Amino acid sequence: MQIDIEIFTVNKRFPLTISRGTTAKTTNLWVKISEDGIEGWGEASPFSVGNYPQTTQIIQESILQIAPSLLKTHPSERQQIEQVLIKAQIPSAAKAAIDTALHDWMGKRAGLPLWQIWGLDRSVIKPISVTIGISSPQDARKRVRDWLEFMDVKMLKVKLGSPDGIEADKKMLDAVREEAPTLDLYVDANGGWSLEDAQQMSFILADMGVKYIEQPLIRGQEQNLVELKKLSPIPIFVDESCFTSADIPHLAECADGVNIKLMKSGGLAEAMRMINTARSCGLQVMFGCYSDSTLANTALAQLAPLADYLDLDSHLNLIDDPFRGALIEEGKILPNNLPGLGVQRSAFAA
Repeated sequence: MQIDIEIFTVNKRFPLTISRGTTAKTTNLWVKISEDGIEGWGEASPFSVGNYPQTTQIIQESILQIAPSLLKTHPSERQQIEQVLIKAQIPSAAKAAIDTALHDWMGKRAGLPLWQIWGLDRSVIKPISVTIGISSPQDARKRVRDWLEFMDVKMLKVKLGSPDGIEADKKMLDAVREEAPTLDLYVDANGGWSLEDAQQMSFILADMGVKYIEQPLIRGQEQNLVELKKLSPIPIFVDESCFTSADIPHLAECADGVNIKLMKSGGLAEAMRMINTARSCGLQVMFGCYSDSTLANTALAQLAPLADYLDLDSHLNLIDDPFRGALIEEGKILPNNLPGLGVQRSAFAA
């Protein structure tokens, strides 16, 4: 099979600030796998969580290095291909792009969307949350209004962990709640709190009706999460602490759920393993994203009927998304009826 790469840059309508910094644009990779006259698509987006950063350049170089080893394989040989990728130890985002393209190829070959191949029920898909980045109370209010004008919002995820401390967090969250008094709220601190701050904030958030806290403590402090979970009146999800299914059993005692992202997991095959492992450990499941376009978010949306929470909104904050795919209806992200991922080029494509 032939592997080709195109680089594309996407710009955010509103820069997103979290506890680790601000992102206004990213340069992602469009990976195409060709065989038997069929082309499968995948996406890799850079991110910096984990033991080493996965930059655009690192991801691209790793795919170019592995491509010759896959020339004689067929896209239907996914088990064999996965072993090649594991042995090569390529970055998880590179694996995600290749794995997603293989699944897209399979669906197109079969003439069916992936969700239908897996026998999933789109009617049970939950609404997505849309994100409010760290900002002043005034800017947070404006961002809420922007989202409400843009789409039928059901849930808001609020990024906290401000460098100005939890007093700034509380003021911003108060502003969001006042602007959207009836919407469900979730909070993601991206590891921006100390254990003491997280304990204090968990009770404040519970009083405000917040549904859960995501990654309150920095990756590596999972032992402190055990203590926090015992005291917190609301559920705790982990994101940066959880990459693959191998991480999940160790997290069962310190969290109530895990955030699965394509770029961390390495693709749809591992995402499915993570879902099954989380369920067997009694954990809830959330799907999330980085600065992914419609291509990657539509890919993960194929598994959306299996998730408790969906945070697949990054493509909705892009002004130049080169792809179109999953639909947004009544606040839900719904994979379409086209074969494979169901992704096509958009009007913004060069």
